[in-house]
Amino acid sequence: MIIKEKNVSGKSYTLETGRLAKQSDGSILASSGDTVVLATVVASKKAREGADFVPLSVEFREKFYSSGKIPGGFLKREGRLGDREVLTSRLIDRQIRPLLPKNWYYETQVIVNVLSYDPEHQPDVLGAMAASAALSISDIPFAGPVASVRVARVAGEMIVNPGLSQMEEADLEIIVSGSIDSIMMVEGELKEVPEAEFIEALRVGQKAIVEMVELQNEIISENSPVKREHEDNKMDEALVEKIHSTYGPKVAELISLESKHERADFESAMKTEALEALAEEFPEKEDEIKEILHDLLKDKMRAKIIEKGIRVDGRKTDEIRKITTEVGILPRTHGSSVFTRGETQALVVTTLGAKKDSQLIDNIDGDSFKTYMLQYNFPPFSTGEARMIRGVSRREIGHGNLAERALKQVLPEHEEFPYTIRIVSDILESNGSSSMATVCGGCMSLLDAGVPLKKMVSGIAMGLIAEGDKFAVLSDILGEEDHYGDMDFKVTGTEEGITAIQMDLKIHGLSLETMEVALQQARNGRLHILGEMKKALDAPRADLSKWAPRITALQIDTEKIGTVIGPGGKMIKHIVAETEVQMDIDDDGMVHIFSNDSAKAKIAEDMVRGLVAEPEVGKIYDGRVTRLMDFGAFVEFMPGKEGLVHISELKYERVDKVSDMLSEGDEVKVKLMEVDNQGRKNLSIRRTTEAPEGWVEPQRSSRPPRRDGGRDRNRSPRR
Repeated sequence: MIIKEKNVSGKSYTLETGRLAKQSDGSILASSGDTVVLATVVASKKAREGADFVPLSVEFREKFYSSGKIPGGFLKREGRLGDREVLTSRLIDRQIRPLLPKNWYYETQVIVNVLSYDPEHQPDVLGAMAASAALSISDIPFAGPVASVRVARVAGEMIVNPGLSQMEEADLEIIVSGSIDSIMMVEGELKEVPEAEFIEALRVGQKAIVEMVELQNEIISENSPVKREHEDNKMDEALVEKIHSTYGPKVAELISLESKHERADFESAMKTEALEALAEEFPEKEDEIKEILHDLLKDKMRAKIIEKGIRVDGRKTDEIRKITTEVGILPRTHGSSVFTRGETQALVVTTLGAKKDSQLIDNIDGDSFKTYMLQYNFPPFSTGEARMIRGVSRREIGHGNLAERALKQVLPEHEEFPYTIRIVSDILESNGSSSMATVCGGCMSLLDAGVPLKKMVSGIAMGLIAEGDKFAVLSDILGEEDHYGDMDFKVTGTEEGITAIQMDLKIHGLSLETMEVALQQARNGRLHILGEMKKALDAPRADLSKWAPRITALQIDTEKIGTVIGPGGKMIKHIVAETEVQMDIDDDGMVHIFSNDSAKAKIAEDMVRGLVAEPEVGKIYDGRVTRLMDFGAFVEFMPGKEGLVHISELKYERVDKVSDMLSEGDEVKVKLMEVDNQGRKNLSIRRTTEAPEGWVEPQRSSRPPRRDGGRDRNRSPRR
């Protein structure tokens, strides 16, 4: 067993191997504070037949027992990954995938389990370091180690790997992955932070990454792993020469076509022709022919960009595709937009709901409710494909989360706009940067819905082509530039600063200087896109859609909450049934009434106000007779409030029997005469009208009427 420990930015981190999960190819138990994660890695011994990509899978799982919780639902066990687990799995995957050999075709599985959870030591970045260490001590070839750290800025101070309580106060929160000398992956959300301040956060993160990599190197050096040999992807030189000489001119023609579909059809026809033409001379080399053609196309496309500054669709490196924005296109939705940029198109719809429409989140942090959500869908027809739809993919969850964080920063405070907000983005066409189209379309659909956004947000995806000492940063990348390029760098923000960011690399790192160039070019593109969006709509609609629910908000005394709810929820259910509204009551006494019918909302509001109102002596009320007694009648004159009309207060004339004048359920006007020291309400019907002419009020005792008809229970009746 080997144990190594190191203090990084004021927190202690421990890596251990040799005690747990010893049958895996590599296992690391990592801990910080009371958070403990176990990372294991296993690779198959036989290469996958016909694979042309690295078959890596990453599973990050939060065990509910880690925080002393039992899972919700019927099964009471961990099931499919939750969104946060998927996002962390993607984070770890994006950190380690570029460092495995390109021709590593062995099934490789990384599993990270959270065994103990301390909210002040987050397990995602700890699990990322553990996964890197597990790969590094295994026999799997891996160009690591690498590490991930979270950087947050709280009250102007940069904090490395903050706790959950600190993250809630941060105006900048990013996760940075990297090696000793370069950045490999960035992801996070920011509250309109300028580019220079973001770069400073990267510098702080890079410094901490170096120390975490050093900790891994200590355990690696003692473990002394022997790496596995794997097949070299060496091509037949004669075949390479034949394809280059024969199809080089055709590939040059291919990368001059500006339409995606034209390029796809041309490439398909070229591959078919090559396979048929070379089949006799180079038998059983189909996969090799396809791979050589792929690499030839990649090399020529990249060379054209580096040498001429011209991209595959004819644009310059910093040029943005044509943008069109439409709003209000769906008549019955609350807000809708179609955002089109080149051959990428997103239909984005905003729906406003009540508190009951919020999403219950069940994870190891505890239960919580989410009142804002953005969901991204990527159907196969968007790329002209026909394939099975098997639920929400990890990619869809990741893209949706990025767009959700981008727009979150400009939403109104929930107290000011107490709606549950759901945004759905359906990608109708895709040729690069559909997540950024979702951000732009999402902003426009929110404005169309009348949501009072603080500012407008746009997004842009940047690419990179690096060849030796030369590089080109590409604005608004195409799908092919993402596929054949070295970077996918997404930046969203307002005119003032960045709101969300995500960067993935296919190379082994990026310098901060190159990133600064990309950020400045991204800012220019972002501002251009904002200008195009404003041509369609530059401010929230003055009013909500007529199909959106209206909210009536009123504040009540917290001591009256129980009165409005009633025993077993009887009173609030009665109001909802009577008026067909939705009602929410917060612990601070804020009542929200949701309804599309303003008249019904007003009735519900009056009912609530009636329940919490204090009776006023001398005021006349509309009441309903609830019970008849020999000595008088009980009348409900306010919701939940009842008083007695003594028989002497029914009429100015004498009344012998209460039932001669009233029946249960009768609607009557009553005047509140008195609230005695026991809180009993004495009412009068006769005093709601003028006394007859010549009427003289008889002298009465100041003692209030008795509820038992006047008999003293402690005295014997007269004989």
